[in-house]
Amino acid sequence: MRLAVRFATTLLRGASQVYLQNHPATGALFLLAIAWAAASGHDLDIIIGAVVGLAVGTVTAILLDVEVGSVGQGLYGFNALLTGIALPTFLPNTAHLWILLVAGTAVTAIITLAIGNIAQEWGVPPLTSPFVLTTWLLLLAAYQFRNAHAASLGPPRLPSPIDAHAAHANLTPGSFCAAVLRGVAQVSLLDNWGSGLFILAGLAVSSAWAAVYALGGSLVATLYALWVGADAGLTTKGLYAFSAVLTAVALGTVFYPVTGRTAVYALLGTLFAVVVQAALDTALSPVGVATLTAPFVVATWLFLIPARDHAPIIGHTRLRDRLLSPHDGPPPES
Repeated sequence: MRLAVRFATTLLRGASQVYLQNHPATGALFLLAIAWAAASGHDLDIIIGAVVGLAVGTVTAILLDVEVGSVGQGLYGFNALLTGIALPTFLPNTAHLWILLVAGTAVTAIITLAIGNIAQEWGVPPLTSPFVLTTWLLLLAAYQFRNAHAASLGPPRLPSPIDAHAAHANLTPGSFCAAVLRGVAQVSLLDNWGSGLFILAGLAVSSAWAAVYALGGSLVATLYALWVGADAGLTTKGLYAFSAVLTAVALGTVFYPVTGRTAVYALLGTLFAVVVQAALDTALSPVGVATLTAPFVVATWLFLIPARDHAPIIGHTRLRDRLLSPHDGPPPES
């Protein structure tokens, strides 16, 4: 019984790590957010995929005899959870999907180990890069698998400048607020503003500042995307904000202490994440796969590496240690 409780706690911590937290209650609220979106859209595949991915990724790390502390903190579950959501989102619900999902989420845990070893040389954490790389490879492979391919993956197309009609947004206060909340939820590929509320509540349980920065990151990113004339449909779905949300939380509350200088640094990173989002959307459109959270990974890595050896610029004298032991939070329960 005690072993089952510890395993469940590890899974909940893994769910919370999607937003760089380490709290089982936070993880429970995040899973509730996924379940809410699944029920609202009559698409239970995503919550099943999330739970299966979370469990498979964690069990794979245990079988590989990975260091107990990092497994207990959920660091091998959250990338697999995201992979478990992404595959049912983009691929048809067939037996082939679920075989691919189980295998893919197990591989995600292995790639987490691989990228973690490489990223450590640069003094940065892997973040969600294992999810991005694994899912990109699986989705690209699906183009060659007749029983796995879905139209939602593409079609691949050459990039073109956005026209004035696509950039026009006619938002009411209510639809703008919904867009900001969707930006929070889209981190987990959820197009549901109600899920955004559950996620903010979960963040507040773990860290009030994390909730503030997540909401602020989505607000800033949405406003900036509208100001520069990004595609209005994508903006109102939160697709220009979700990587900015994670970037704001990472730079503003996780890897640096909450200070005024940190806030400015996080603001720059948040705005840059929107630019990276647009750039990768352009670069990947001929390939026919989504950017996923790659803009968050790129922006955050680029904002962490310069400060690695120059911690005083943001007032953190132990930054290197913090980067090499990301979002640990409290130790796992025994």
